[in-house]
Amino acid sequence: MVNARLILENGMVFEGTSFGAATGRSGEVVFNTGMVGYPESLTDPSYEGQIIVLTYPLVGNYGVPENKVTNSIAQFESEKIHARGLVVAQYSEHYSHWNAAQSLGEWLKKENIPAITGIDTRKLTKILREKGTMLGKIIFDSDINMDDPNKIDIVRDVTVKERIIYNEKSNTKRVILIDCGVKHNIIRNFLKRDVTLIRVPYDYDFFNETFDAVFISNGPGDPKMCTKTIEHVKMALEKNIPTFGICLGSQIMALAAGGNTYKLKYGHRSQNQPCMLHGTKRCFITSQNHGFAVDMKTMPDGWEEWFVNVNDNTNEGIKHKTKPFLAVQFHPESSPGPNDAEFLFDEFLELLK
Repeated sequence: MVNARLILENGMVFEGTSFGAATGRSGEVVFNTGMVGYPESLTDPSYEGQIIVLTYPLVGNYGVPENKVTNSIAQFESEKIHARGLVVAQYSEHYSHWNAAQSLGEWLKKENIPAITGIDTRKLTKILREKGTMLGKIIFDSDINMDDPNKIDIVRDVTVKERIIYNEKSNTKRVILIDCGVKHNIIRNFLKRDVTLIRVPYDYDFFNETFDAVFISNGPGDPKMCTKTIEHVKMALEKNIPTFGICLGSQIMALAAGGNTYKLKYGHRSQNQPCMLHGTKRCFITSQNHGFAVDMKTMPDGWEEWFVNVNDNTNEGIKHKTKPFLAVQFHPESSPGPNDAEFLFDEFLELLK
């Protein structure tokens, strides 16, 4: 294996060996505490611009299945890897799984994504928790600059380029899907509920379309960069159009309503985040991947907290008291992780009846 280094913006250096592409990449270094699910996480567009540190010590032992395409939708959460790099403690070169088509390392090399093993990920994660998420770079022989994905409109790199319609029917409800980097399992969840889904770019003016509701997807980066999306969602709210947001979509809805968002110290990235239904003792285990949150103190009258993170009491969902607007910070569609909250898709579609 080729030697490689992970360098953080504070100057700390972690030495390891490469098992991915031998190309230097920089990004925001974040950690994910999930035990499994690396094919889904790596292809999640919300990881665009980020270097993922996996805290589970052994990675790669079940390989990577084929990313099959069914009904124009890839099996994974998108058609390609979006993370800029991967950091693990111990990479398993030998994989064993009935569904595996290749090793993790082979897949990363094909996608030109660097990966480094032999890193003390426990020490690295403690640094990121104590100091906060920071920029970093995986380098080989030559040095590269560090780029901050939160200072650019990174959603434009992951949004669909042209309008796409799924399940076109005359007798179904029509939902506008604002694609800020949508995970494919969100699309699957709508399609299995037999709706017509109109997937549009994040800056698309969809008011010339015929539709019954608006959905705002997950995605990477700072929500405040999505100025056109915020503008269009604000118009949808003013027209009292049923609107549902997930992850980045929740933050965009809050901004469109007149609230504010802020950057979390190190974010939530795992498949085991507990979220409490506000005002109850009902807790859901959720899949999450975000670095920003809604500031509930800034939300205007009429809005209420829907879910709260049990670990740090940050907001995990908002809804309007009288109007058909709701959003969650976590991922009810899972992939990877639990599907405890999948019923939220049904709750949203009930608003359309």
